[in-house]
Amino acid sequence: MWDMPPPYKARSESLILMVLRILNKRMKLTEDEQRYYQNQEKGFQGEVQFDILTEKLKRSSYILNDLQLESNKSSFQLDSSLIFQDTYSLFDVKNFEGEYVYGDEYFKTISGRDFQNPLDQLKRSKLLLSQLLQTLGSKLTVEAYVIFINPQFTLYQTPPDLPFILPTKLDSFMKKLDQGPSRLNDSHKTLADKLISLHQTVPPYTHLPSYEYDQLRKGITCKKCLSFSVSVQGKRVICHSCGFEEMVTSAVLRMVGEFSLLFPDRKITTNIIHEWCRVGISKKTISRTLGKYLMVKGVHQWTYYEWKVDK
Repeated sequence: MWDMPPPYKARSESLILMVLRILNKRMKLTEDEQRYYQNQEKGFQGEVQFDILTEKLKRSSYILNDLQLESNKSSFQLDSSLIFQDTYSLFDVKNFEGEYVYGDEYFKTISGRDFQNPLDQLKRSKLLLSQLLQTLGSKLTVEAYVIFINPQFTLYQTPPDLPFILPTKLDSFMKKLDQGPSRLNDSHKTLADKLISLHQTVPPYTHLPSYEYDQLRKGITCKKCLSFSVSVQGKRVICHSCGFEEMVTSAVLRMVGEFSLLFPDRKITTNIIHEWCRVGISKKTISRTLGKYLMVKGVHQWTYYEWKVDK
C-alpha cells in the first residue's frame, strides 16, 4: 500500500514571480514587463492545475515539482516529474490559451504571432536529464511530454506522433499513466533525494525590470486585495477596499519580507521599515516586532535585524 504523502518535492512560487508581484503593485511596469509578469503568473497557475492531477495518481511514484538542475554545465528546468519503478516521466506544462497552428520551427497564433516550438525545450530537457541520471547511476528510462493544461487551447495541424498531450486527451493520458505496476525501493528514494539536493534556486534579478528604492510606492498593502487603501486601528490593519483585517504584527512582517526580497543586500532597520510601511504604525511598534521575530544585530543607532535561520 503506497502511503507516501505527495508530492515529495512541493511546488512554490519562484523568486522571479514573487518579486514581480511586488513590483507590479509598487511601480508602473512597461507593456513588455507587464506581459512577462502575466506569463509568469499564468505559467504558475497552469503548473498548479497539473499538480492536482498528478497528486490524484494511485500508482506508486515520487512526485518532484519544479526542479532546476544542471548537466554538463547546462542549466535546465523540469516543471513536473514522476519517478516510477522503471521510468522517469518529465512534463513541460504550458498554459497557452486560444488557437494555434503547429510548425516544425514555431507555433503561430491565428493572428500570426510566432512562439518557439515547445518541442525544442522538451528535447533539450530530456537529453540533459538523461545525461544527469547516467552520472547518478540511474538506469530509469526517461519519458517526456508537453502538457497543454488549458481547456481553451487548440492546436491545428499537429502530427500524431508528437509527445504533446492536448486538453482533450489529458484525462485519458492520466488514466494511462496510472496503470501498470510500480514498486519503489531505496534506490528510487535515494535518486529523488539526490535530485532535490541538486536543485538550484535561480536568482530572479537577471530577468527583472530595473528598479530603485526611491521610485517604488511605499505603504502597507492589503494581504487579500493588494490595495494601498488601509489604515491602522488599534492592533489591526483594516482595508477600506475589501474590509479585510490583519494583525499589525503580521502586516509589518509581510512588509519586511517584501523589502528583503526586493533589496536582499540592504540592512533591515527600524527606520527603513517604518518608511517602507508608511502607515500609522509607530517606530516603537516596528522595533518591538522586529526584535521579537528577527535576530538583533549591532547596538544603539547601528542596530539592524536579520531573519532567523531554521536549523
